Amino acid sequence: MKKQTRMIKSIIDEAAKTDVVMPWTRGARRTEWIAKRANQSASIKAARA
Repeated sequence: MKKQTRMIKSIIDEAAKTDVVMPWTRGARRTEWIAKRANQSASIKAARA
C-alpha cells in the first residue's frame, strides 16, 4: 500500500469510530430533555396538591 492510501484509509477508519455530537443534533436531545423536565415538574406539582 502506498503511504497516502494507507493514511487516507486510517483517516476514514478513525472518522467512522469517532462519536462526536454535532451542534445540529442538539435540537432533538434538547426537546427530549425539556419534555422530561416538564413532566417531572408536573408530577411534583400533582404530588403537592
